[in-house]
Amino acid sequence: MRSQYIVKDVLAEITSKLKPFIERASREAQLLLMGHLQEDELWLITNQKSEVTNVEKLFEWVDRRAKNEPLEYITNSVSFYSQEFFIAPGALIPRPETELLIDDVLKNFPDIDAKITFVEVGIGSGIISIVLAQHYKNAKFIAVDISADALKIAKVNIEKFEMQDRIELRLGSLLEPVDEHIDYLVSNPPYIADEVLLESNLSYEPQNALFGGSIGDEIIQNLLDEVLKRNINFFTCEMGYDQKGKIRDYLITKDFENLEFYKDYSDFDRGFTLKI
Repeated sequence: MRSQYIVKDVLAEITSKLKPFIERASREAQLLLMGHLQEDELWLITNQKSEVTNVEKLFEWVDRRAKNEPLEYITNSVSFYSQEFFIAPGALIPRPETELLIDDVLKNFPDIDAKITFVEVGIGSGIISIVLAQHYKNAKFIAVDISADALKIAKVNIEKFEMQDRIELRLGSLLEPVDEHIDYLVSNPPYIADEVLLESNLSYEPQNALFGGSIGDEIIQNLLDEVLKRNINFFTCEMGYDQKGKIRDYLITKDFENLEFYKDYSDFDRGFTLKI
């Protein structure tokens, strides 16, 4: 390893190291270096001859990425709804499709000044509750997760966005820790069937945030039962692309006002809002 590195040379070396393993090696080299330097892309472009320090740590990151560890876990950063959030192993990495869950809530409940109680089941990194709290300024938020590790990660993001007085974290399964009346329930629960084989990079993510049971939609069905039993006004939930029919069939004999599904960016069914 040479004694001195500049941005241009580091980018070339990282790209060369990643090419055999990563499809977008050049772009990922940029993202790793931006994460390492805590600088944006404009800085990188205009400072090609600037010195890069602590390259040992940077090349450790490169080795981890070459082994297919998710980039977000390496840099501890993930973009969601045009904002940067802290992420670490122990919480599922937010996907762009989950932004559509936020959009669906805003569409179905446009009264952003309402004083209502939101509950999120499976808060993970905290991104859904935080973004919703940014929109619904007068709402109270209770966020539940079965994982203490996920709650620690969510706490970091809640403090980063100064939401400590808006979002209350609770450890527990589904709605067990919540006795209060709930106006709006949101969730991105595990919904993959247990026997499904996933891509190798997903092995780094918490499995209890991915797998939803032998069929896959068991947790969604449990939440639907709670919504109906507790008369929760709205429930917006992400789901698997092939679960629309099962959810519709499950609710066919139930009493509710409206059920509407939404699609993701690839035109697959991705979620729904149930109105009681």
